[in-house]
Amino acid sequence: MLKKALIVINSLLLLTAAVIAVFSYTLPDNYYITDGAGVDSLPSFVTFSPETGNVVAPAISDSEQMTTGQLRVFGVIPVKEARVYNMGTPMLIPSGQSFGIKMFTDGVMVTDISGFESGSKSLNSFVSPAKDAGIKPGDVIKTISTVPVTSNADVSRVVRWSDGETMTIVFTRDDEEKTVKVTPQKGYDGVWKIGMWVRDSSAGIGTMTFFDPATNRFAGLGHPVCDNSSGALLPLASGEVVPVSVENVIRGRAGAAGELTGKFITDSRLEIGKLLVNSQSGVYGTLNDGIIDIESNTLIPLGTRSQIKEGKAFIISTIDSSEPTLYSIEIETIDLSGKDGKDMVIKVTDDRLLTRTGGIVQGMSGSPILQDSRLVGAVTHVFVNNPQKGYAIFADTMYAEEIECKGSL
Repeated sequence: MLKKALIVINSLLLLTAAVIAVFSYTLPDNYYITDGAGVDSLPSFVTFSPETGNVVAPAISDSEQMTTGQLRVFGVIPVKEARVYNMGTPMLIPSGQSFGIKMFTDGVMVTDISGFESGSKSLNSFVSPAKDAGIKPGDVIKTISTVPVTSNADVSRVVRWSDGETMTIVFTRDDEEKTVKVTPQKGYDGVWKIGMWVRDSSAGIGTMTFFDPATNRFAGLGHPVCDNSSGALLPLASGEVVPVSVENVIRGRAGAAGELTGKFITDSRLEIGKLLVNSQSGVYGTLNDGIIDIESNTLIPLGTRSQIKEGKAFIISTIDSSEPTLYSIEIETIDLSGKDGKDMVIKVTDDRLLTRTGGIVQGMSGSPILQDSRLVGAVTHVFVNNPQKGYAIFADTMYAEEIECKGSL
């Protein structure tokens, strides 16, 4: 009898552990609500139990609160700690306007490690001091022999001046600072080298998601600006927002993503804003006075993820030289545990957009998504094998990031 009881108890403990493991992974850590709303995005059998006296204000802005507590299955089994943010009812201007980005990196990013033929060794001998030291694509070089480097020219100059002496390189990888020793080798051209390629800037076209008149800041893209070679997020030192003209659309088809093509408008001679943040949820910055006419634009409320439902919605995009246009879409699936800007799967249903672009194309990232007269998300990715579909990020994620970047002003 005792043996059977122990077997039952062990089975229950294993089942409980499995439940905790599954829901700890699938349930988000953060929840966003607006005034008067509850945490209704949870499954019916999961409850949020606030910790008494653990309400902190302000958490995101002066009028918002963050409450910590436990998520419990069936009100009994504690799964994980979570945070609920009361975001008030932010009123934002949805954009859909194409814009240009010019950004300069904080340090220089390694894009490739390569070997070269060394003049100090036997014929056809290839060396790569950077590789030997453990440097990898995606690493961000901060200093070489205590000299700060902020451009490709800086790196070349310091290495060439080394005269073959061992150098100390300080770099970051996954937000962790590392230090290595690298000894340059002279190539057959007589130049000291270490065998790595770096970049110090990036430029491109994206779509602005919203403008927040309360902060004079904007949010765009819905995903980070990354290095094409390594896929790593480019650390932002400074950046400009410039006007662009969309001149052509390369239509997407299965297996080949389409693209908006255009050019920076140089006639203006002036930037229209500054970049403050390049993050996993997009780019954020300020716009110059007068760029957005607040009086002539309609403000709409932010929709939290708990207010989104599968079904009809709209995106705002600019696909030619005209003004941003509203197009119909369907929100097919919603993943509350989604990551990397893949919170929703959307499908373009508007014949006008399908005829012109084939669906979602590169350059449309950041196009705001509206549902029930709320701003609920932004386009982030296209399905290469089916350009009619793509991913989208929750708007409340982008809003939270936009508010947090206030310290960068």
